[in-house]
Amino acid sequence: MRGNSLYEKLKKYEASDFYGFHMPGHKRNTELMGQGLPYGIDITEIDGFDDLHHADGILLELEQRIAKLYGADRSRILINGSTAGIMSAILGGVDRGGKLLVARNCHKSVYHAMELGGLEPVYLYPEFDTTWEINGVIEPGQIKAALEADSEIQAVMLVSPTYDGVVSDIRTIAEIVHSYQIPLIVDEAHGAHFGFHPYFPENSNRCGADVVIHSLHKTLPAPTQTAVLHINGTIAKEEQIWHYLNMLQTSSPSYILMAGIDRCVGLLEREKEISKANEKGQALLEKEQYGFRQYVARLERLRTELQESLQSLKLVEPEMRKSGLKIEYMEYDKSKILISTKRCSKTSEEIYKLLLEKYHLQMEMRAGSYILAMTSIADTDAGFERLKQALLELDKSCRFISTERTEGAGVSFALPRTELVYLPGKAEEFRRKQQTESRLFEEAEGRISLEYAYLYPPGIPLLVPGERISGEVISQLLGYQKQGFSIEGIREQGRLEVISHG
Repeated sequence: MRGNSLYEKLKKYEASDFYGFHMPGHKRNTELMGQGLPYGIDITEIDGFDDLHHADGILLELEQRIAKLYGADRSRILINGSTAGIMSAILGGVDRGGKLLVARNCHKSVYHAMELGGLEPVYLYPEFDTTWEINGVIEPGQIKAALEADSEIQAVMLVSPTYDGVVSDIRTIAEIVHSYQIPLIVDEAHGAHFGFHPYFPENSNRCGADVVIHSLHKTLPAPTQTAVLHINGTIAKEEQIWHYLNMLQTSSPSYILMAGIDRCVGLLEREKEISKANEKGQALLEKEQYGFRQYVARLERLRTELQESLQSLKLVEPEMRKSGLKIEYMEYDKSKILISTKRCSKTSEEIYKLLLEKYHLQMEMRAGSYILAMTSIADTDAGFERLKQALLELDKSCRFISTERTEGAGVSFALPRTELVYLPGKAEEFRRKQQTESRLFEEAEGRISLEYAYLYPPGIPLLVPGERISGEVISQLLGYQKQGFSIEGIREQGRLEVISHG
């Protein structure tokens, strides 16, 4: 680990006799506050520790290390999560009132940015994998057709990998987008581990994307809320993106979170340095307990054992898909363990609850007919063994059913195609004029929504303010409600706020 890292400097400062007559109010007093939380290294922008908004010292050095590690031209630390980076990239990359070509399966932060900027979305819908009931890739041909059809589009926004691990062909898409001299923004929040081992896909910086956002905390050993934003080349409006980032990030950044980023980056740097070393270094790498090599070995072993042993439950392998009479392959993040219940006598809800209540294993989420377990370099052999044994036991307790069951009683969970009547930002205007009313889901078809409606996770809106509520949307909302999901973004469960006169 680097001796001049932010974390080491903070620990040295904690052990010194410096006394602070400055924020924060706990004054690093661990006698008062206890040792359970890291009060001792929680400081503000004091002399010698740089300023995130005007970094020219140790924080600038950290950002330069991040850029080198990820193959980016320039990188910035995010301590308001990927949300701040995504919103800054969109607001800074598209003129107010402009058009954004956007994948419909993007995170809600993308929609919030469009609302704030008064942007007009042009939607791209991913293919829907009916076998596994997950959203697939955005095809390069979709991008090209959309850009050819609309010359007013100012940027392209995609999510890759998806929450489920599906990876689009960013390299080819970037070439297409650049031929129109506009930037490609990639929400790669779930791919911060990409590029550190050939078992995983390459990261989007090295595939040609102009702006890339990584959530370090999602798949790497970093504290919740930590992320990074990268900019490459000259097409993206860099100064405008930084302008919005300075607005959206707190003016009092947490040194605890930044120290967590520093430690995570140091771990990745050490792994890279050792992997390039001589035979002695390679031997040292082999002895590491939590290196990428060890992680990939235990992950592949787990996936193989589940694939070979499960009968009713099934390990989802979405990288294989049928196209006509052919079987094609697409990139997929294998750190995601998706377990399908479509051939199982128990539902995804039942399996999820049993894993939690009987085996004390907390999954990331369940959706439709599958559950998702997220893994990382910090997982242990014991943790993987517990998951494997729990799934095998549950599998034996299930009955295999010959006909695939759709958990939503015949409801398709593909993203609904909706009609945009008003831009999302118009919703507040109707509220101010009190031109709203509340309708039961069953009575809202054909009306114009003033609310978002989504499941969290993954936070992908089924409905956006200003869209006409279709029967397909109502069917999905009722289907999720029947499965016991809480619909978020709405003020009252089972009801939608709509425009009163339309």
